[in-house]
Amino acid sequence: MAENMLTVKDVCRHVRSKNAGPFWIMVDCFFDSEASYQRYRDSPAFAPGVFERLYGADPARVKRFMLDNLKILKISYPRPHPQGWMHERDIHGGQQYVPLLSVAVD
Repeated sequence: MAENMLTVKDVCRHVRSKNAGPFWIMVDCFFDSEASYQRYRDSPAFAPGVFERLYGADPARVKRFMLDNLKILKISYPRPHPQGWMHERDIHGGQQYVPLLSVAVD
């Protein structure tokens, strides 16, 4: 990646993930300004294919919700295994956002 390439962590003031029930994870991307939100909310960095690559999610099942008034992009994807699965490493889904932070945005 080029040195001057912006990433998700550069254009969002806060990114978090959490459970969206026992079978889904929700990632919330809070943008720092209206201009940043308008410019990056449709970036390929937030496309279903990225969630397939990072999390093994079926891109046809990735859902995007844009909360324009709040400048938040919410992305939901199915967990590979139900919450509480015996090899679960993040039962609350709170660390799932981390791989997304370094994805380049256009």
